Amino acid sequence: MTRSARALLEKIQAELAPRDGDNRLVPSIAAGRAPRAVFAALAAEEKLITLSDWRSFHALAARADEPKARAFFGGLAPGEQQANAMLDALLAATGPDHGKELPRAGCQAYPAYVAWLALNGESGAAVAGIFANFAAFGRYCRDVAAAMREHYRFTDTECAFFDFFAADVPEIEEQALAAIQAGLDARRLDPAEARRYARLFQSYELLFWNTLADEFPG
Repeated sequence: MTRSARALLEKIQAELAPRDGDNRLVPSIAAGRAPRAVFAALAAEEKLITLSDWRSFHALAARADEPKARAFFGGLAPGEQQANAMLDALLAATGPDHGKELPRAGCQAYPAYVAWLALNGESGAAVAGIFANFAAFGRYCRDVAAAMREHYRFTDTECAFFDFFAADVPEIEEQALAAIQAGLDARRLDPAEARRYARLFQSYELLFWNTLADEFPG
């Protein structure tokens, strides 16, 4: 019997769910406890991340043998470029990032792993690993965007980066499911490998937020 892409994603997300709450920065921001300087750091680190991920997604698309995987990665790349430009208004509002370690290794581990996947990852498993974490990242961004307006009085333009990633985009989910299903049908996608990618993505994602939580305690 052919395995279902949706069933695989749901299983992976269920395995990840208990750790989604390990993010210590977002609750601090949501409560208005984090210092305003954290947004300068977020913007500066994300400026580097989006540029790196833009290149990595193009590389993943170029390496993918399966057309549906190429479509998924190729569709993500323009979003990274768009999000990168959205950070300019936030950077202008916050001023420079005065952190002692710039960029922060704990924040840049995430895009380094995406770049590793661009060279080494199996396409279908990489799609599953990346997309399995989208829902949690979207929730983090929704909470941050709401708090930016309520507690920190940022404008809509200054919140645009987080609004962008908080939005549901059904087309991306459809592309992800199609790419994962194609990998399963071709017996090229190893579910264990997909789970390993997803677990590492979650770990690097949490490392990003918690690196800043340690530097900017609230």
